[in-house]
Amino acid sequence: MGVLKRFEQRLEGMVNGTFAKVFKSEVQPVEIAGALQRECDNNATIWNRERTVVPNDFIVELSTPDFDRLSPYSGQLGDELAGLVRDYAKQQRYTFMGPIKVHLEKAEDLDTGLYRVRSRTLASSTSQTPGPGPEPDGHGYPPRAVGSAPSGAPPMPDSPPPGGRPSPTPIGDRRPPSGPGLAPAGGQTRRWIEINGTRHQISRSTLVLGRSTDADVRIDDPGVSRRHCEIRTGTPPTIQDLGSTNGIVVDGQHTTRATLRDGSRIVVGSTTIVYRQAEG
Repeated sequence: MGVLKRFEQRLEGMVNGTFAKVFKSEVQPVEIAGALQRECDNNATIWNRERTVVPNDFIVELSTPDFDRLSPYSGQLGDELAGLVRDYAKQQRYTFMGPIKVHLEKAEDLDTGLYRVRSRTLASSTSQTPGPGPEPDGHGYPPRAVGSAPSGAPPMPDSPPPGGRPSPTPIGDRRPPSGPGLAPAGGQTRRWIEINGTRHQISRSTLVLGRSTDADVRIDDPGVSRRHCEIRTGTPPTIQDLGSTNGIVVDGQHTTRATLRDGSRIVVGSTTIVYRQAEG
């Protein structure tokens, strides 16, 4: 069972259903949870082959109406979201420099249903101090776009691990885990997809895209089926429709199966996905 699905199930049973009433607001907890996962992925920093550091301190900014609904439960919700980040990090083999904290804040410039997630690597008293990153806001967090995290390499900490300072490395280049069904760790071809400016690394032999929280890459689009399609990293790489309602379009052609090349454009619902691959 996926991390997001377990989070949803835990939330359903909390406070005798109180959360079910509170979360009738536009912003749903699973959206925030998914944004925190993306924040980790997009700001992961490789220190060495065994350690990839991700942010541990998060602020979720909400519109005034959404914040007013959720603020009475901010402590409990923050603990649940922190637990989700911890579970996701364990699954992805990420590490932290300090305790995980998730805070809710009110943002006057956001309309109902919009949210903004910001993060930073906040070291504990016994950890190394993170170095300077993008220009921070008044709280020390780099700026974030509404509803999504930016692409690009994250800042590196000031004090590198023994052996010298590593170069900043995008998340797409981290060492993939080993195990059944995963791509070989020593492969020479890197593969990823880009959705709305966010990069998603393909480290498995298959990657399921869909609206379900169980999908490998969740696409929040009403025109996308729960398990819409699957990318397979064979030779050559292909995409396969999984019996979706609206089908897939690859490089302008409606199809159920197609070969992918670097730069292939895949349309599912109203979402465009760009497939990328590079040697080395």
